Amino acid sequence: MNSLMADQILNQIEVSVKVKQALKKDSQIIAQTEALINLCLLSLQAGGKIIFAGNGGSFADAQHLSAEFTSRFLFDRAPLSSLALGTNNSTISAIGNDYGYDQVFARELESIAKAVDVFIPITTSGNSENILAAANVAKRIGVTTVGLTGKTGGKLLSLCECICIPSVDTASIQECHIMLGHILCGLVESGYFQKEGI
Repeated sequence: MNSLMADQILNQIEVSVKVKQALKKDSQIIAQTEALINLCLLSLQAGGKIIFAGNGGSFADAQHLSAEFTSRFLFDRAPLSSLALGTNNSTISAIGNDYGYDQVFARELESIAKAVDVFIPITTSGNSENILAAANVAKRIGVTTVGLTGKTGGKLLSLCECICIPSVDTASIQECHIMLGHILCGLVESGYFQKEGI
């Protein structure tokens, strides 16, 4: 075994563990996550949907978490209404061409969102222009919005509540986003169907 490489692997694991330990001790983030779970439950019970959006790795996370709602997470049950913005390539190319890439999420969100929905934008920096534009549309429509961001929250923090992961390391932030996303999916699922949670 290459000891240098093994040390690098262990170091990366330790970085990830430290961020999660900081998260565990952050009472504000725990309270925000609990509140988001309840907001999603109320939305779904009222006939709303959970809408995700993100760029790059966060785009993949948005699709991943939406799929956990519409398919299943911990047990077989009826689907829960959710979608990730930007998954229709024709929509992305049309809006990008006609209005600019910064509008690809905003215009789609405007076409489908209702005040009863919950919008969860995911951005490690909190500064992605297309996410900010979508958050502005959500604010105008009256859609409850809770962002998943990194340590500072970036510009998104001025537009909505943000769950800010206590790190500036992109990989660690994304790992925590998906962890909190899984907690969200599991507790919303169990709460909606009145089953024991995770």
